[in-house]
Amino acid sequence: MKPIWIVDDDQSIRFVLEKALEREQLPTRSFTNIREVLRALQGSDAEGLPQVLISDIRMPGGSGLELLEQVRRLQPDLPVIIMTAFSDLDSAVSAFQGGAFEYLPKPFDLPKAIELIQRAMQESQQDATTPDQQNMATEMLGQAPAMQDVFRAIGRLSQSNVTVLITGESGSGKELVAQALHKHSPRANGPFVAINTAAIPKDLLESELFGHERGAFTGAQAQRRGRFEQAEGGTLFLDEIGDMPFDLQTRLLRVLSDGSFYRVGGHNAVKSNVRVIAATHQDLEQRVKQGAFREDLFHRLNVIRLRLPALRERREDIPLLTRHFLQASAHQLGVEPKRISESAQSLLSRFDFPGNVRQLENICHWITVMAPAQLIEPKDLPPEVLAAGLTEEITTAVPATPEAGLARAQSSLLPPRPASTRSAWEDGLQDEALALLAAGREDVWDILSQRFESRLIIAALSCTHGRRIEAAHKLGIGRNTITRKMQELALDWP
Repeated sequence: MKPIWIVDDDQSIRFVLEKALEREQLPTRSFTNIREVLRALQGSDAEGLPQVLISDIRMPGGSGLELLEQVRRLQPDLPVIIMTAFSDLDSAVSAFQGGAFEYLPKPFDLPKAIELIQRAMQESQQDATTPDQQNMATEMLGQAPAMQDVFRAIGRLSQSNVTVLITGESGSGKELVAQALHKHSPRANGPFVAINTAAIPKDLLESELFGHERGAFTGAQAQRRGRFEQAEGGTLFLDEIGDMPFDLQTRLLRVLSDGSFYRVGGHNAVKSNVRVIAATHQDLEQRVKQGAFREDLFHRLNVIRLRLPALRERREDIPLLTRHFLQASAHQLGVEPKRISESAQSLLSRFDFPGNVRQLENICHWITVMAPAQLIEPKDLPPEVLAAGLTEEITTAVPATPEAGLARAQSSLLPPRPASTRSAWEDGLQDEALALLAAGREDVWDILSQRFESRLIIAALSCTHGRRIEAAHKLGIGRNTITRKMQELALDWP
């Protein structure tokens, strides 16, 4: 059996893969740099060649992408798996454009890596592509498996002109994906034109898309090119396609079907050479059932569908994105980048981000402008994050200890409160008090009172951006009272 070749300057990675493949009774051969691999490839006969090659992307003396290029020239049918700890879009796209079989981000799940290798072994031939490598800045960041799937899809689509439908919640980065699809496509030298179909009044949208002739309607004093003509030879991104008026959906379908359209008030067909990428946060299948979206247009757009995960579905990416946005915001404002403490990052990572990546970017900009210190602590985070953290802390279940179990049992013996007066935080407070009492504590009043007062004051100061007099007014206490309480509770607020 032909061996699996492993190329990595990290001995631990080589060792782990060797042992895992050995357990699967698969022979291996390891290399520390690409020079050794190329010498072995050039000096081996057919029997000595590998059946799969696994290579790191960053090594001393040459990159895995350089090795991939040479392998494609010497052994075009050899499946190559690229490994990297640098989980960015460019690495994925470069790997797929270079003809890689698959892209494996580190740290990887070993059973999945072995499964991938076994799948590569079953491949007899992999179509190779060799476009020019481009030195492009990273458009998107993400180490979460869901984002790696998106990167892989963009890589696989990099040599295609196929229509793509991007779905995902608002703020999840759908336009960034559309830009990446354009930038890594054969149309990269053409224009990228975006239009939000929900943001333009219905009466103007037709003219925006298709243009108009002079005199087509009142105020049309000259011929105007629409977005389709502006995107000629490139990509047209139709954002929030689910909100497009029904009658305009018919015209869009005709363009996608025939490749031509008429300007408003025009009589001569205009040929269109445009790749269409559409996006929506809505359930288009449901819109079709409701009769609000044409089924035939849906099928025209839904050739390839990419679903972008919400930020709360890839929380492991929040620290990476936070650092990136803090750096970008500081660069934009010409100031030193803020650093975020572990406790503040932990609180931020637990936030649900209903506005997704766009909301995280705005929060980082707020921090850069509003936070007084270079090191961001939890108290420096915006009010909405602090309020969510406060709610989470109050409603978190008591740890599963014998005392907690006793507290829950005792709470069941208490007379129930009317449903109209029950709330989650009060139930949590009651459970916490019972747990402390069951543990034999005799300072329960002081413990819970201090925590309660601390959170009230922090919430008020967050809402007033640290203005104590205004915070005291909102709480219904005096200025001296809030100052004294802060001293007693050791609350250090700027």
